[in-house]
Amino acid sequence: MNWSFRIAQVRGIDIKVHVTFFLILLLGAIQWAGMTPNAPAEGALFGVVLMILLFTCVTLHELGHSIAAQAFGIPVREIVLLPLGGVALISKNPDKPLHELIIAIAGPLVNVAIAVVLFFVTGATLRATLLDGRGTLGELIMQPSLETLLLWLLAANITLVVFNMIPAFPLDGGRVFRALLAFFLGFPRATQIASTVGQVLAIALGVLGFISGNFILVLIAVFVFFGAGQEQAHAQAKTVLQTRRVGDAYNKHALSLQIGDRVSRVVDYLLTSYQPDYAVMQGNTIIGIVTRDDVMRALAERAEDCYVTEIMQREFLRVEATRTLDEVRQLLTEQGSRLAAVFDGSRYLGLISLEDIAEAFAVLSFLERQRQLRQEREWIS
Repeated sequence: MNWSFRIAQVRGIDIKVHVTFFLILLLGAIQWAGMTPNAPAEGALFGVVLMILLFTCVTLHELGHSIAAQAFGIPVREIVLLPLGGVALISKNPDKPLHELIIAIAGPLVNVAIAVVLFFVTGATLRATLLDGRGTLGELIMQPSLETLLLWLLAANITLVVFNMIPAFPLDGGRVFRALLAFFLGFPRATQIASTVGQVLAIALGVLGFISGNFILVLIAVFVFFGAGQEQAHAQAKTVLQTRRVGDAYNKHALSLQIGDRVSRVVDYLLTSYQPDYAVMQGNTIIGIVTRDDVMRALAERAEDCYVTEIMQREFLRVEATRTLDEVRQLLTEQGSRLAAVFDGSRYLGLISLEDIAEAFAVLSFLERQRQLRQEREWIS
């Protein structure tokens, strides 16, 4: 994710912090400084520490999802911490309902475990504090102290469990709901139902937030609403793209380059065609790929008209023409690439990109809609 930097790595998963995350630290410092007018510096420091520990719990929550996903062979690229929470960038959705159920529930279970530990710890410290006569419970949670820290963390972990289990995408509860439905209805229908329920709940949350003046709740409602819609669109794309092979969608009339060609040849192609990517060939063998970005970088950094072999990408993804478009899309996403070379056994056929797959999805969606319209007309007549 852009505008984020790595602070740690666990089991090969990068833990990153988005630059906007520091806004929540600032908010915590300001809030607690205002709550402790007699010692604002101490309150501000307490607020920062509380926020850091709270987001440590969020990170552990996301690690719960990530480690469960890895256990089922699903790669996890990174975890990114944002002001509103954390996001685990899991490369793909599980193929089996049971796997999705376990992955979805793993995060909240981490918070349950943390809450249980904090419950017993805070119970012991609170009894000692209240017996010593150092204040009531209401007074304790409004002043910086170890007891306050533990109580806020306990409440936060309970809140994380309750909120995340709301049955609305992209929250964990929405994924649990879909997994349970998928056992009986299959993923496409289960996703459609779960996404619709999620958007209805999001509208309800938004109205509640607007009436109560809770701006954060409104933002969360917007996030949930569009997240549910995105999940439904992703499921629809998966269903459509599973119906066609890569061999049906790669560019069969693509221009290619030879090892003796220079960058000026690619520039001519870019100016006279819509093709952005070119295979560099040695006879019938592909030895590299040159993209539009490679050419623009060469034009910006080099004065001479260099050979395409000097700027080409020698390492590239290879896929079989028999694989489905959805499989290749997932593979490209997992590899962090947008382009692959298509082969029929050892014979090179052409290139396919994420943009090509998106175009294929658009065309196939219209074809499916056309088929449905014909069926409706036949039924009416």
